[in-house]
Amino acid sequence: MSTILLKFASPLQAWGTDSNFNIRHTDLHPSKSALIGMIGAAMGYKRDQDKEIQALNSLDFGVRSDQIANITSDYQIARNEYIEKEVYLTKRYYLEDSIFLVAIGSSDEKLIENIEYALKHPYFQLFLGRKSVPINADFFLGNNDKSVLENLKTYPWLASDWYKKKSPKNLSIFVDGDLVDDEELIKYGEMRKDRVVSFSQKERIFKNRNEVRVDLPLRDVYKEENYKKDQALEDRESKHDIFGNIRE
Repeated sequence: MSTILLKFASPLQAWGTDSNFNIRHTDLHPSKSALIGMIGAAMGYKRDQDKEIQALNSLDFGVRSDQIANITSDYQIARNEYIEKEVYLTKRYYLEDSIFLVAIGSSDEKLIENIEYALKHPYFQLFLGRKSVPINADFFLGNNDKSVLENLKTYPWLASDWYKKKSPKNLSIFVDGDLVDDEELIKYGEMRKDRVVSFSQKERIFKNRNEVRVDLPLRDVYKEENYKKDQALEDRESKHDIFGNIRE
């Protein structure tokens, strides 16, 4: 087993699996179809290369929500390519200041090797869900021989310092349903429509994929010494007297 780890961190991200033409929603964490699209773009696949793209569905996939953000929206003017001078208003939703740890794995080490090379030397530009949101420069974290789930359970917490002060108790992991053997760990499961059949512009087709959520205790990836260090910093900051150097 070889697994690639990625970090998605940007002021804005968008991961829609259920949108109509004028209103573009976003899911709360990246979809497998989005990752397959990103890998396909990096490898230089065209939208109608269904066979090559469908093969990527076999990758093990999981994501950990390390920093949960607010949802914001934006209005954009679009032009109808078929009717001259006709324009329309679209509403698009985004995640603000989110950070995700993404893992993709396979027992086919050659495939993972090719994907890694492509991600580091992409044929097409990579985006975080929409073309207006380029991928962060430090997105590639590395690879190892651990499973997807093991990586998501053990990799250090990626949240920003300001977010760590909120001290959530758990981090949520979302993985392919067949990657979790212990049913007691599963908090819930759902059928998510992000198994790619075709990205063709003529007819985009997706099927359902079983995805489950596992809640990871924060202390598993954020050790006691980190708590103590952050608490000491917070205490020091709280004792700071902004008027202390002002004489009466």
